[in-house]
Amino acid sequence: MSTTTVPVGAQSGDAANETRQPAGIKVLFFAEMWERFSYYGMRALLVLYLVNALGYSRDNALALYGIYTGLVYLTPLIGGAVADRILGKRRAAVIGGTVMMLGHFAMAFEPLLHVALGLLIVGNGFFKPNTTSMVGELYEREDDPRRAGGYSIFYMGINLGAFFSPLVAGTLGEKLGWHWGFGAAGVGMAIGLAQFLWQQKDLGRSGLMPHQEPVGMKDLPQILLWSGGSLLFVVGALQAWRLVGPIYGQLPVIGQILLAVAVIGGAIFWIIKPDAKSEGHEPLTRAEWGRVISIIIVMVFVIAFWTGFEQAGGTMALFADQNTDRMMGSFEVPASWFQSINPLVIVALAPLFAMLWTRLDQSRYRLGDTLKQALGMVVLGLGFVVMAMAQSQADAGAKVGMQWLAIVFFIHTVGELMLSPVGLSMVSRVAPAKVVALMMGVWFLSSAAANTLAGFMEQMLHGSGISLYPFLAAFAIGAGVLLALISRPLEKAMHAK
Repeated sequence: MSTTTVPVGAQSGDAANETRQPAGIKVLFFAEMWERFSYYGMRALLVLYLVNALGYSRDNALALYGIYTGLVYLTPLIGGAVADRILGKRRAAVIGGTVMMLGHFAMAFEPLLHVALGLLIVGNGFFKPNTTSMVGELYEREDDPRRAGGYSIFYMGINLGAFFSPLVAGTLGEKLGWHWGFGAAGVGMAIGLAQFLWQQKDLGRSGLMPHQEPVGMKDLPQILLWSGGSLLFVVGALQAWRLVGPIYGQLPVIGQILLAVAVIGGAIFWIIKPDAKSEGHEPLTRAEWGRVISIIIVMVFVIAFWTGFEQAGGTMALFADQNTDRMMGSFEVPASWFQSINPLVIVALAPLFAMLWTRLDQSRYRLGDTLKQALGMVVLGLGFVVMAMAQSQADAGAKVGMQWLAIVFFIHTVGELMLSPVGLSMVSRVAPAKVVALMMGVWFLSSAAANTLAGFMEQMLHGSGISLYPFLAAFAIGAGVLLALISRPLEKAMHAK
């Protein structure tokens, strides 16, 4: 990773300045690495902790996991809007890191479980969208040739943190005690926050509003106020839930999910909707509406992918814990370690897929974005075919070898590389410029809905006679085939002028 202290956008005439990354990229790389270390370390342990330590039933543990991960993908829409209008991105990121750090440490105390999860959800909303946006602000020119490389470096930080977190926090949690694992996640977030503040001078003006200075001691009251306010909000929300929760719980599972998505999604759209009276606002043209609707249609299909993929921290984590022979001589491999396979494969194969798509796009065998994503869904479904075979062996009374889960995680990651980067690129390129940020937020609603659905899926299938993994295989493959069949008209609408 090369850096330079030349101011962003400076025209020094030195050709090296066109290839060296700005110094701020290393700050955001390590901040995101430590934040993802804390998030994935905690996520790797959550379901195992709920079932094995707190005595949660399998259904309740998976449901809480689904609600938590679903809300994690919703709050960045609000946190981004608050940063744009009130706080500025850098201060919002510091507040988010502080709130998440408190949440991770609170996980070490059983009575604070729900408060801790609430703090992690709120803190993520402040941190995640703003550090990501700050990467782009390191480059003054939209056509800066270093921009794509900067995001690639940032993406590697995400996967580096995701790789090490199950190995460190997972090992501590399963071998020494659950609270050691959660504490390690909190320490990781504290390191990331301290490093971000210490090295923020390298960020230049990235993440600051025009009137703002870098975050310093003078901002401590504001940071404490927002962090304390986040805690009060979480406590108040939990108290309110005690009143409405019993009524909500009487609805069928699918009704609960649809109502939650409608209420939360409606509230978010109301918060972030553009002001129709603002200067420069123009209604979308018919062609632009076509592009927006096409993105939303693909988004609905993508829910099928993430519903299956996010079993990794839920049912597949329990399968690793309960149905997998993890002994290597006298050492028992922690169940959480399997969740390090995904980031490891991403780091290894992402450059190869980037070259593959480039070669294909330049040949007569070019595949449209929707067709690539359809293939990703089919590949995910094939992974669940393997998973169904492993489950069948486990149901016969024997623990299966570790290679079964390793193969499934590898296949699923290949599917992810076909779908996730392609989808993000598609939205940024296809969405009309005036609503591109909003559409990116809408795109992440598919992950929010899918994460929630993933937690409830097994419970929804109870009594139906349908097993989870065969259903997910058919669900993903069927969605992929259907998306492939309608890909041509979708591509046509996406390229309409």
